[in-house]
Amino acid sequence: MEQGILVINAGSSSIKFAVFGNGDSLEPELRVKGQMEGLASDPSFQVKNAEGRKIDQRDEWPHGSALSHASALRYILDWLREKMGQTQVVAAGHRVVHGGLVYDRAVRLDARVIADLEQLAPLAPLHQPHNMAAIRALAEIAPDLPQVACFDTAFHRTQPRVAQLFALPRALLDSGVRRYGFHGLSYEYIAHKLPDYAPEVKRVVVAHLGSGASMCAIRDGKSIESTMGFTTVDGLPMGTRTGGMDPGVVLYLMQDRGYDVKAIEKLLYKESGLLGLSGVSNDMRDLLTSTDPHAAEAVDVFVYQVLKYLGALTAALDGLDALVFTAGIGENSPEIRERVCSRLEWLGIRLDQTANQQGGPRISAVDSAIPVWVIPTNEESMIARHTRQVLR
Repeated sequence: MEQGILVINAGSSSIKFAVFGNGDSLEPELRVKGQMEGLASDPSFQVKNAEGRKIDQRDEWPHGSALSHASALRYILDWLREKMGQTQVVAAGHRVVHGGLVYDRAVRLDARVIADLEQLAPLAPLHQPHNMAAIRALAEIAPDLPQVACFDTAFHRTQPRVAQLFALPRALLDSGVRRYGFHGLSYEYIAHKLPDYAPEVKRVVVAHLGSGASMCAIRDGKSIESTMGFTTVDGLPMGTRTGGMDPGVVLYLMQDRGYDVKAIEKLLYKESGLLGLSGVSNDMRDLLTSTDPHAAEAVDVFVYQVLKYLGALTAALDGLDALVFTAGIGENSPEIRERVCSRLEWLGIRLDQTANQQGGPRISAVDSAIPVWVIPTNEESMIARHTRQVLR
């Protein structure tokens, strides 16, 4: 019987999962990938095989069903036992957004670690509580199953100290108020795969552009600087998050507009970004096809911020050897890639329009001074790899 590693990425109303073989191959081998959505309302369940072909689906639950993380995980485990009896799940690896100052690598979970990670929930309120809910639920359902936490912040712990510090009193810095960076599992995967595409590249900026968006400067496979800081709301404007903003705006809203903490949190995380700017949608695909001028302006702001941060990250690297696009928008929107690259002739970047429309992997022209790549990210594979290493 084959051993398998279950990978879990839990959100507020969904659980994405995958199973990888726990063999000796260098790259973990995907067996199945699926998700349970609509936990709080009307659940739906879907699974695909390694080739991306749908192999099972369930959309019908009693009307108004509401599944907890525990109920959803129990259903997933029962499905795996029934449909994948030839694979024994020997461990579960979780995406955990925040590891704080202490956890700079994947770690096996126990009561102490879980308690530590729950204390970090205020730093990632959209993610951490739900990550931890799945961990606690699985511990109750399968108490003997080893669980491993893999952190989005860990990859960025290599950043130089000057990149991590705010200009705040030392007592606040020492208590953990500093820049952490996120999307680290995605960036680590790209850093791991980039030598397969361009082994000569040492200094690269990776643009992880999706509903959550950020950028990272990587030198010799290590994070040097990133656009996200203390929380996942910093940096680029995102689907519903503001991105970087003068903190004085928050003071003004609280002092003069009567906003309380909950209203500020809702504004920063759920009502702003592309949705707030456009008034149309948080989905880049909708904005690119909309005739609403506010939708066009939201796209303009997004592209401008990508360009602005690219300049800063290039300076942090003392130059640039390659640019990589990844994640939902980065991998699937030729228009956004073209709009960014058309403004980068000062860097010597020239786009190959045909390659860009086809999605690459290399989308820059032969005579481009700096190559531009589209590399699909795979955070699940990175989690499986870390889980396997921790177990061994």
